[in-house]
Amino acid sequence: MKEIELKMQGKIKRLTNKTFKFDERVRSGWFSAVYFLKTREIAEKYKSNDIVTMQFFQKSHAVLCGTDEVIALIKTFSKNPDELEIYSLEDGDKVKPFETVLTITGPYQDFGFLEGIIDGIFARRTSVATNVYNVVKAARQSGKQKPVIFMGDRDDHFTQQAGDGYAAYIGGSKAQATHAMSEWWGKRGMGTMPHALIQLFEGDIVASSRAYTETYPEDDLIALVDYNNDVINDSLKVAREFGEHLKGVRLDTSNNIVDHYFCRHPEVMGAFDPRGVNPELIFALRRSLDEEGFDHVKIMASGGFTVNRIKEYEEQNVPVDMYGVGSSLLKINIGFTGDNVKLNGRHEAKAGRKYRGNPRLEKV
Repeated sequence: MKEIELKMQGKIKRLTNKTFKFDERVRSGWFSAVYFLKTREIAEKYKSNDIVTMQFFQKSHAVLCGTDEVIALIKTFSKNPDELEIYSLEDGDKVKPFETVLTITGPYQDFGFLEGIIDGIFARRTSVATNVYNVVKAARQSGKQKPVIFMGDRDDHFTQQAGDGYAAYIGGSKAQATHAMSEWWGKRGMGTMPHALIQLFEGDIVASSRAYTETYPEDDLIALVDYNNDVINDSLKVAREFGEHLKGVRLDTSNNIVDHYFCRHPEVMGAFDPRGVNPELIFALRRSLDEEGFDHVKIMASGGFTVNRIKEYEEQNVPVDMYGVGSSLLKINIGFTGDNVKLNGRHEAKAGRKYRGNPRLEKV
């Protein structure tokens, strides 16, 4: 049983290194800034009996993620971890600028070298979780929550997929492209067809869709319909062939080309950018499907979607039923800072910093 299941059942409080599988080289300081390692040696030599309090914060309104991972890191690699006093918020907590999310109290030499790694975990996980949260929020502006598919595999280093997928889950995306993205939170990846499948069938969307549904009959059929840059005609082809078995179509038109629909209907041009996936194309697709009785077919849009672009689509009531989003969700735009703010229980910090108590923190 995965640890996330035990956590959901209340049998454990936090995920541990059984989930995260840290690189053992953390222990030797391989991933720590050298000045932290030097300070550890000096603290051990001259200040071994002193106790410091280190606190962590960031400067945005955010959805916090990485607390379980950070605590597992401390428990795994600090010296005398059971003697450290740790207070923390939870993954998924909404935090304000400068709000303390974690404090650690103990001898500096026991845990201080982990400061930069902790900052990095918080920065990446919280950035992804917050990005996804904002996109999911935008995708429900119409009054109905539309699924957001986390499609970050081609924009991410493969070693980061598990952690980024977990952060996306914390942010609100329960559908993800790879099995690795779902590893920490206990599900499986999802998806239907790429352009490569259609290419193998020489651009024949019907033949490629038939091969797919015969090979994976238990899957919902969602056909990718932009391969020939004629999404309406190709959508109608698969709808006529598969009828009720076709659950949806996905548009992923390149932002550099104009769909053939606009070449056939130049009268609609002139007031918008016709390149790529755009509202006018989706409105036209929805009308065409509905006119032939295929109102059950959902429309999925992907390719270059951001929170602002989704907001615009929702404000215009563009008939998108689900969004596929990738690169914009992986931007690291929230940085964390760890500061030593107390020495032996007394205030001692660099100018401009001070201990910021937070009643929401829970003792670990």
